[in-house]
Amino acid sequence: MRGSTDLVAFVPVTDLDRARQFYEGTLELELVADTPVALVFDACGTPLRINRVPEPPRLGFTILGWIVDDVGETLQWLSERGVRAVVFDGIEHDEHGVWTAPSGDRLAWFRDPDGNTISLTQAHLPPE
Repeated sequence: MRGSTDLVAFVPVTDLDRARQFYEGTLELELVADTPVALVFDACGTPLRINRVPEPPRLGFTILGWIVDDVGETLQWLSERGVRAVVFDGIEHDEHGVWTAPSGDRLAWFRDPDGNTISLTQAHLPPE
């Protein structure tokens, strides 16, 4: 976009109270707004708007993702909070649910309470 515009991320959910417990309580994001139709969190400077929708989303793809320093450590942190990695058929994951892409990036996925798929990416940095 032109100029200095900010990105806003959107996630559809059916239950704002349950979503708040997950995004604020489990993921430890800071809540910045709470309205009858949406929650807004600060996701490292990016507004993450959690919108109430009438029907559960049926999205067959990753809707949101974070770049992390250590995907294994982040998965462990999530596991301690009751979040489990998602393993997809046709992709070779390690015992923790991590897939190593041909680029060397390490990826893992998990889901929010509405089934939205969220990714974690540990970027592979080639030697300098």
